[in-house]
Amino acid sequence: MAIDVTTGIGWAWAALALVWLVGLVSTKRTVRSQSAGTRLFQLLVFALGFALMGRNWLASDWLVGRVFPEFPGISLAGLVLTVAGCAFAIWARITLGGNWSGRATVKQDHELITTGPYALARHPIYTGILLALVGTALAGGEWRHVLGFLVVLFGMMAKMSQEERLMMQTFPEAYPLYRRRVKALIPGVL
Repeated sequence: MAIDVTTGIGWAWAALALVWLVGLVSTKRTVRSQSAGTRLFQLLVFALGFALMGRNWLASDWLVGRVFPEFPGISLAGLVLTVAGCAFAIWARITLGGNWSGRATVKQDHELITTGPYALARHPIYTGILLALVGTALAGGEWRHVLGFLVVLFGMMAKMSQEERLMMQTFPEAYPLYRRRVKALIPGVL
């Protein structure tokens, strides 16, 4: 039985969402976090980006034009990238454990995690989500998917700067060393 690419992509994103929901109950108490204003802005940016990525959401004539040709190999590559990205983000989320939050925060007894996917990228959850979005955009093939990816990327870059600042304040000796050793998103590149 062959799997439908769209269904497979949906299942990958659903698995990621389920891990997020289950993990909410095991997070540590927040000690410090970003301001409510910056959090609201990021949530709105992410909502817009994911709405553009979603099926038939915010679709208009100029956004639904194809940027990638409809070819089974391209769609299958998109599925593989989406599954790989979601799996990488799930691995990073599980590794982060109770230190995780949906907003830029410092938790009670916060630990600097530098193992597992955090040995490859300082923000591996974002790496995984961005890879999954590239896959979803490739499989979807429309301009709205590309725009959705760019909007989410913008939101993540803003959130990453907040997280970097909090980590530098919380781990003033260890975090600069970690930053020099490990790239933010793409191992060895960026």
